[in-house]
Amino acid sequence: MLFALKKLVGSLLLPLPLLLVLMIIALLLLWFSRWQKTGKIILSVGCLMLALISLQPIADRLLAPTESRYPTWRNQQQVDYVVVLGGGYTWNPDWAPGSNMIGNSLPRLVEGIRLWRQNPGSKMIFTGAAAPGNPVSSAEVTSRVAQSLGVPPDAIVALDKPRDTRQEAAEVAKVVANRPFLLVTSASHLPRAMIFFQQQGLNPLPAPANQLAITSPLNFWERAIPSPVWLGHSDRAIYEWLGRSWQALTSGDTPSAEPGNQ
Repeated sequence: MLFALKKLVGSLLLPLPLLLVLMIIALLLLWFSRWQKTGKIILSVGCLMLALISLQPIADRLLAPTESRYPTWRNQQQVDYVVVLGGGYTWNPDWAPGSNMIGNSLPRLVEGIRLWRQNPGSKMIFTGAAAPGNPVSSAEVTSRVAQSLGVPPDAIVALDKPRDTRQEAAEVAKVVANRPFLLVTSASHLPRAMIFFQQQGLNPLPAPANQLAITSPLNFWERAIPSPVWLGHSDRAIYEWLGRSWQALTSGDTPSAEPGNQ
């Protein structure tokens, strides 16, 4: 129950649903009340905020501080395990295998396989429970996609019980013990994930994937025109900040002041 409530409240606090709720309240005030000025102010602020966080310079400035915390792994040492944390997924056997991995999941797997190939004899660990109503778990879908890309079944460990990062860390600890391993997850999620794994007494080697905040040159119009792509980056930054704040509240540590950290 607490898990579902956490997810529900967290989802409602993300930029798009929160701003839509504010704008709906503003419209109700404009149509059905005498609070016309208040309604106009709320609607104007909501529209302005939505436009601003849909701009690349603002969205990526929110996201970049967390994503840049750890550099891309360059095979500095050999490891026994490559742990790839679960993310969004579905399962449709009629689709191309990789199409079942939604959003951040496929880039995580691609980076995990790259690192696994650099560590002969290592095993890949995939995590993630089944979503409600889905007969196949996130870990199993990732395993199937990995096998379609050439990873043999005997090199895979699928942990299909964890529902969040805290549980993933606890389950992985049972497998890796004190052996060296790479922790692969989205660059924005990695700082928070590292804390959960360190709280289990582990010493993961950080391996970020799925970097989103762009610092290289872009066309002027890509920077100047609001886009759902940049809105997604702002959403990720705020999601991570909310997650890091919740982590701090439940584990007693102090969250970073960086706007994108979780």
